[in-house]
Amino acid sequence: MKIVIGSDHAGYLLKKAVRAELLRLRHRVIDVGTHSERPVDYPDFAEAVGLALLKGRGERAILICGSGVGASVAANKLPGIRAGLCHDSYSAHQGVEHDDMNVLVLGARVIGVETARELVHAFLRAKFTRESRHRRRLKKILELERKYDGGANARRME
Repeated sequence: MKIVIGSDHAGYLLKKAVRAELLRLRHRVIDVGTHSERPVDYPDFAEAVGLALLKGRGERAILICGSGVGASVAANKLPGIRAGLCHDSYSAHQGVEHDDMNVLVLGARVIGVETARELVHAFLRAKFTRESRHRRRLKKILELERKYDGGANARRME
């Protein structure tokens, strides 16, 4: 699977560990930065991750900042991005299965490397169930995007 990954400076070291795990699992990794611990602004990398995903450069994405909160808020401003901040494996797989989550957001100052690996595995193994109740709810999310952004960029269900 092709995975887009990005972080701010606070998430940089965890991003390196997650990237190594993705490569070990033989995924293709598209790293949109940052590439050091020099201070940067998380919205820039949330946008880079989201745009790469929306342009088809990857099938799913992982975004990391200090708490995960700011990056999650920023990423969800992009129509078509369904980013979920997860600190437990249930949320990481259930977010995909029920909500078609396409971006896993992690808080580097909240979880450690081993937990991050577990979450990544759960996120990548999960598939959207396409059950009628979940498709109905996803349709409503897409309708909200169209309603409030004019529909210019709302991603359609596949």
